[in-house]
Amino acid sequence: MREAYRVELDELAAELAGMCSMVATAMELATRSLLDADLGLAEQVIGDDAKVDDARAACEEHAYALLALQAPVATDLRTVLAAIHAAESLERMGDLALHVAKAARRRHPQPVLPDQVASDFREMGRVAVSLAREAEQVILSQDVEQAHSLEQADDEMDDLHRHLFTVIMDKDWPHGVASAVDVTLLGRFYERFADHAVSVAKRVVFVVTGRMPGAGHDEAV
Repeated sequence: MREAYRVELDELAAELAGMCSMVATAMELATRSLLDADLGLAEQVIGDDAKVDDARAACEEHAYALLALQAPVATDLRTVLAAIHAAESLERMGDLALHVAKAARRRHPQPVLPDQVASDFREMGRVAVSLAREAEQVILSQDVEQAHSLEQADDEMDDLHRHLFTVIMDKDWPHGVASAVDVTLLGRFYERFADHAVSVAKRVVFVVTGRMPGAGHDEAV
C-alpha cells in the first residue's frame, strides 16, 4: 500500500513539473509576441491558458484524493500540501504570461515596447523562462541546493526590474505616459512570474527539510 502511495506522489510531482513546462513555454511565446508584435503567438498563449487552468484543477483533485486515500504524515503530508500551493503559484505564472500576450494583442499591429526597453524585456523573458525550467527540475529532483539557486536568479530579475524603472522615470523619457504605463505593468508581470517560480522552489525545500525558507516574509501572491 505504501509503495503504491509513493507512486501516486511521484505522479503528482510529474504533473506539477508538467505545469512548469507549460508556463515556461507560455512566457517564452508571450515574450516573443511582445518583442516581435506577433499576433499569432499572442493568440496561441491566450488560447492555451485554459490548459494551464485545467492542469491546476487536475493537480489539486489528485492531491485531495491522496489526502483522502491514506492519512499522510511527515514528508508525505508536506508533499501533498506543497503540491496544492505550488499548483496555485504555477497557475498564476500562466496568468502572468497571459497578461503579456494580451498586451501584445491589444496594441497590435503597433509594438507595445519602445526600442529603448526591448533589450531589457528580452533579458527579463530569458530569466523568467529559465526560472520556470529550473523549478521544473527542482520538483523532479528535490534538490535543495538547486532550489536555493533560484533565489539568485530572482535577484537578477529584480535588478532588471529596478533598472527598468530608472529608464522610464528619466526626465528625458520620450515615449509618453501611456507607453510608460504599459512598460511598468509589463515589468511587474515578469517580476511576479519570477517570484512565483521561487515560491514553487521554496515549497520543495519545505517538503525535504520541513522548514519554509524565509518564514515570516511575504510569499508571492
